[in-house]
Amino acid sequence: MPEILDGAIRRAVVIGNGFAGAENQCIGLVRALGFSNRHTIYRVTRPRGGINRWLQWLPVSIHKKLESVVRMTCDKSSLRTPHTIGLSNVLEADALHLATMARKTFHKDGPLLVVASGRGTISVASSIKRLAPENVFLVQIQHPRFHLNRFDLVITPRHDYYPLTPHAQQQIPWFLRRWVTPWEPPGRNVVLTVGALHQADCAALRVAASAWHKELGILPKPLLVVNVGGPTGNCPYGVDLVKKLVVMLQSVMWSCGSIRISFSRRTPDKISKILVKEFSTNPKVQIWDGEGPNPHMGHLAWADAFVITADSVSMLSEACSTGKPVYVVGAELCTWKFADFQNSLQKHGVARPFTGKENITESWSYPPLNDTAEASRQVIAALAQRGWTIHP
Repeated sequence: MPEILDGAIRRAVVIGNGFAGAENQCIGLVRALGFSNRHTIYRVTRPRGGINRWLQWLPVSIHKKLESVVRMTCDKSSLRTPHTIGLSNVLEADALHLATMARKTFHKDGPLLVVASGRGTISVASSIKRLAPENVFLVQIQHPRFHLNRFDLVITPRHDYYPLTPHAQQQIPWFLRRWVTPWEPPGRNVVLTVGALHQADCAALRVAASAWHKELGILPKPLLVVNVGGPTGNCPYGVDLVKKLVVMLQSVMWSCGSIRISFSRRTPDKISKILVKEFSTNPKVQIWDGEGPNPHMGHLAWADAFVITADSVSMLSEACSTGKPVYVVGAELCTWKFADFQNSLQKHGVARPFTGKENITESWSYPPLNDTAEASRQVIAALAQRGWTIHP
């Protein structure tokens, strides 16, 4: 058989960090590019537990070396922690191995598309590109802070550039400005989005609608889905906001056929317990207890409207891609670039503050956020400039 050398990309590699928020962005992009069944996931994993909680600021490679030294020299079980997290059948990302594979299979399988996301993946992903520059097209999702020339394309939310605005500069002491993402305005290889990339495309929602029809399709309409995340440093909230949410939900209850409440892994017990106590006996309300299949995609498919806490860029981005009403709780508490993200959602007309005065039967619409599809088009355009294409 003759060798294949047509510049068509036939496979993709995802470099993840074990966190769903980062890896879902990579998988969403490769799905949009047509690689649903033609991609392999590798992970860059950071040691966790014990002394490692004080080493999170180190680059992953140095962190692992230091943790290895600690493991060899210290007998305390609290300092001996596993190196890997997540699924055991996901291979550890090795830059030399992946670059060698890209070079050796180039003539047969064409270029290798590498998509990475998360701070811990930056070193490995850029090393693959450095070791096989003529055989790899590298896309880094989320801003890598500096050395953007190491990547063929960087896809990042527009609010990552908030630190360069005059308003943000007034909030940063001059001696810290060099260490804040990013250093300079976006270059030609930077694609800006409103929110996060994700997997909730039309095809995925059709599948979810079918899979969850028996459980969600029979609920009285309109269905209001309430997604509760967890407080973060830049979107802090506590019991007071949740008690306010309870009152607001009770105020709109009359206009809802049914309500589904779900919590994320980050939701503190003190917050979830308040909502469970208030609504667990209400016949209109169902609360997902974390047992069984995660209904998140089913909620996106079947909901008529959403109420979402402001802390989660991913949950808000997914909901705003549906074209359905999205109400936000706690946006006024967000600071820094996350406040800029909330302002951007409202400016685009895709989200509104939740006040408790809404009539959920009165729907409103907007042009859905289409960040993942737009990012895939930008990848295809950048590949074309290099003379490469996506193999159908």
